[in-house]
Amino acid sequence: MKLGNEIQKALEKKKILLMTHLVLGYPSFDVNRRMIDQMVENGVDLIELQIPFSDPVADGPTILKANQAAISSGLKVMECIDFAEEIISTYSIPFLFMTYFNIMYKFGWDDFMDRASAAGIRGFIVPDLPPEEGADYFKKARERDMGFVQIFAPTSTEERMRELSSYSEGFIYCVARKGVTGKKTDFDDKFNSYLSRCRQATSLPLAVGFGIRGREDVDSLSGKAEIAVIGTETIRIVNEEGVDAVGPFIAGLR
Repeated sequence: MKLGNEIQKALEKKKILLMTHLVLGYPSFDVNRRMIDQMVENGVDLIELQIPFSDPVADGPTILKANQAAISSGLKVMECIDFAEEIISTYSIPFLFMTYFNIMYKFGWDDFMDRASAAGIRGFIVPDLPPEEGADYFKKARERDMGFVQIFAPTSTEERMRELSSYSEGFIYCVARKGVTGKKTDFDDKFNSYLSRCRQATSLPLAVGFGIRGREDVDSLSGKAEIAVIGTETIRIVNEEGVDAVGPFIAGLR
């Protein structure tokens, strides 16, 4: 089943979906397993698995440090793919790879996508691969029933949004504000105006990320977007409170 169909099916039961994010190999694959188990057990609908990269330009300090720590441990891309296959065989929700283009290019594009497809990955989020440079790659992914999720930003024009939407599969990732991940976002009138522009530019579900930290943020998105994305906060919780705090945090988001 294509990612878009899976999302629409989930939206028949829930007003807003939750998508979480973790950095593979940080602080270990064992902790990743425990995080994912608690996330799924407490109602997460999609999960981004980030393959670490040395220069993750869209990520703030918390996720940047997680990337650096995982790479310093000697983590290999193939280990990430093998872990994804293990996890996907265990849980029924969609999993996506989030990474940067150089990882995929150095691995070997067709080989990477074949292995990701065989593992059961439903799609990709690659912040530094615009349609102008990625159209051929997007086509190859669709041939494997996988898609590239495109990203809207507050600086995107309506014309650009419509163009990006034509290349996206499953949903659109709406960056809630300028800057990198991790900072608190104010879901104010300016944000609502931006989200309205996003809605007018695409018929795909909207996923909102960057700065979502708690139930109040998720509630503020309900009825305006279809997916709330929680990334930095779960990593912060693991760092400060331990992995067993992930489940209660996720449960409290609805």
